[in-house]
Amino acid sequence: MKSMMTKRVVLAALIAGSGVLAASAFAMNGAADGKPGCEMRHGQAMQAKMGESRDARMAALKEKLKLAPTQTVAWQTFTDANQAQPHPQVADRKAMREAYAKMNTPQRVDAMLARANTRHAHQVARANAVKALYAQLTPAQQAVFDSEAMALLGRGMGGHGHHGHHGQMHQPS
Repeated sequence: MKSMMTKRVVLAALIAGSGVLAASAFAMNGAADGKPGCEMRHGQAMQAKMGESRDARMAALKEKLKLAPTQTVAWQTFTDANQAQPHPQVADRKAMREAYAKMNTPQRVDAMLARANTRHAHQVARANAVKALYAQLTPAQQAVFDSEAMALLGRGMGGHGHHGHHGQMHQPS
């Protein structure tokens, strides 16, 4: 019985510690006048550029798929579900930090879990939209989708693979 209690205490401490670390990650550097610093403006430009690239890849995929009129509803659902989630702006992050500062640790953990659940729900909606579109495609279109969709769904961050393997996924040996 005592070891179960110890495990619970350790687990609670780990969750609380990760909550504190996650909350501190929201701290953003800005200019002295209170406006977003150079890093934030660069980040906004990067988000816009990534959005344009995503839109271009989606248009190219649609062209390659040669969709029939009966498939356009599934395509639109797919593209809507694959729109990037907006990142909190600086003011939102500041308000979030202030709200977190007023919470005790269990409340912060619950708030972080709620945000994680929102992100998870978005991922589930994306997965369902992919499956619905895929079910509408012909076998030839499915082959095109299989070969092209990694650029849209699996590679994030400008096509750089994991662990420094730029532009390619890591191949196990």
